[in-house]
Amino acid sequence: MSLLSDILYWISTGLLVPVILALIFLFIRSLLLVGSFFGQYLKLNKVAAQVRRALTDVQPDNLNDVLTRLPERSSAPVIVCIRQMIAARNNRAELQRLLSEYEIQADRELSTSRMLTKLGPMLGLMGTLIPMGPALAGLASGDIESMARNMQVAFATTVTGLVAAAIGFITQQVKQRWFRQDLTNLEYLADVICGNDACGTNDNK
Repeated sequence: MSLLSDILYWISTGLLVPVILALIFLFIRSLLLVGSFFGQYLKLNKVAAQVRRALTDVQPDNLNDVLTRLPERSSAPVIVCIRQMIAARNNRAELQRLLSEYEIQADRELSTSRMLTKLGPMLGLMGTLIPMGPALAGLASGDIESMARNMQVAFATTVTGLVAAAIGFITQQVKQRWFRQDLTNLEYLADVICGNDACGTNDNK
């Protein structure tokens, strides 16, 4: 039993350095995410206003007017998808495929925020518990300096993991709201295109 306990202790202590490195990576990634997030915020607010204006009073017979209201050189995913949907107005299956692809793209965009939200607390908890063993051992042997050093590592990893998770959670919530609005607009456009049998069947008959 003592051997098994020693093996588990060696495994846990050996994981401390990888956990700290992973937390440093997550923290740097969260800082980069914050920087790109503000850029996206300004851009997507502008794009959302353009899309709302373009889809105002849209009807199956004035779809080309939507294209004229959109910026010609915009590479925003939702605007690109609107152009593709109008080009495929006579193919119901293609419209559904474009909507599904946009959902997949939105899910991919949320992957980094999701990763931070889930891995931050997990790695932070690991970084907290691993140094607790040496800290308690130092306390038992009267080595206060060793205990303080290990407790410092435990608290630092906890805070780092929580900060990364908080950034991931906030950006995930905001981005989900953006993409839900975009999907609402795209589904509305698809309903307009296919309303009253305006678009063709799946095989373009």
